[in-house]
Amino acid sequence: MAELNISDSDWNILKIKLRRKYNHLSDEDLSFTPGQEESLIQHLMQRLKRSREYVVFTLKKSLANLDNNRL
Repeated sequence: MAELNISDSDWNILKIKLRRKYNHLSDEDLSFTPGQEESLIQHLMQRLKRSREYVVFTLKKSLANLDNNRL
C-alpha cells in the first residue's frame, strides 16, 4: 500500500515540479489517477532508476510544501 495520498489539485502542482527536475519524463510517465499512488511510485522507480525510498521521499517532500518551487 502506498504511504501517501495525492489529490488531483496536489498532483497538478506536483507534476510541474517533477517535470522541472526530471525533464525526460513524458506526459504518459506523469499520468496519474487518484488512488493509484502505488502504481505511480512503481512507474517512477523504473523511469528514474531510483529506489522506492527515494521516490516516496521526493513525493512526500514536494507535497509537504506545495507553495514552494523546490522539489
